[in-house]
Amino acid sequence: MAFTLSVHPFIYVAKYNNGTWEDKLLEQEHLSFEQEQQLSEADKNSLLIKRNQIKGLPLVNFTTQYGLGCFEGVKAYPQKDGSIKVFRPDENAQRMKNSMEGLLMPGISPEMLQKGVMDSVRENDRIGFLPKYNSAWEANNFITADAVYIRPFTYAEPGIGLGISVSPWVISVSTNVSGYFKEGMKSRAIVTDKVRATTGGTGWIKTASNYVVPILVKKAAEKDGFMEAIFLDPDEHKFIEEGSSCNIFFRLKNGNLVTPQLGDTILPGITRKSVITLAKDMGVTVEERKISIDEVMLEAEEVFVTGTAAGVTHLGSFTYKGKEKVFGNGNIGELSYKLQTTLKGIQYGVLEDKFNWMFKI
Repeated sequence: MAFTLSVHPFIYVAKYNNGTWEDKLLEQEHLSFEQEQQLSEADKNSLLIKRNQIKGLPLVNFTTQYGLGCFEGVKAYPQKDGSIKVFRPDENAQRMKNSMEGLLMPGISPEMLQKGVMDSVRENDRIGFLPKYNSAWEANNFITADAVYIRPFTYAEPGIGLGISVSPWVISVSTNVSGYFKEGMKSRAIVTDKVRATTGGTGWIKTASNYVVPILVKKAAEKDGFMEAIFLDPDEHKFIEEGSSCNIFFRLKNGNLVTPQLGDTILPGITRKSVITLAKDMGVTVEERKISIDEVMLEAEEVFVTGTAAGVTHLGSFTYKGKEKVFGNGNIGELSYKLQTTLKGIQYGVLEDKFNWMFKI
């Protein structure tokens, strides 16, 4: 259940027209959650296909033709007290606005989008489609626990010539998920010679087109037995940038935690930002700077990636130009584990949320 297109019945839709954003919740076709689970596979797929369609969205537009669109990844978590809370939706909503404006679209109000996301989660919870807290998740520190993945995205008005979207939609759907990386796959990563984002380009925007190369590279890496692919900088091809869909951290032999500094080729991750806060709170020295693949191969003792889907996931080794460097005998390191369990504990409500990251619906 890592990612499936089992879209929940309530979706959020906003539209920009003549200088104004207007929004609403749409209730798509559905039965009760229990009734849907009893459907045959064919009938359930038919229902989900209907639910994944919105009447009135144009087939030919700037998004479908040129990838001129952006999106977000937000998560909601079942709490031990029975409630549902959303992790830092204010940050996602602000980044969505920044991405839209980076693509020369009118940016949606972060407050409007945050409210729409929260309202849709609330309604889907009300009709019983969201997962409930399971104390069994605590046994492995929530690594395989269920959550709700929320995907706001833009969709452009009709257009076939080269142009920008001046009257976009913002739509937000959600689905239940569990772990992101495939269970049982060894936590090996390979350093690719392909380029994720170019200097002066759109690497800092969470735009659809940025994911084409990473998806192709990641699938090739998985075919060769690797869990993740790592990208170097586009200019000198020696500094670490990101994973295929996640930011990356290195704990060095001196105890410092290093992550590549933000720039126009690196996405400003919200989990990245949170992990930096947690590490500093633990007394760890955090450096945001360039870090070369050579330094990693010589000095890194722990490596982990971060993201909305990935959470905090350790990498046991890097393979670079045919040479494999193993970190911590391939096992998760002490700091990686502490950050992973702390973040999960806050998200699932078993640890104090002293940074006020969790928003109750």
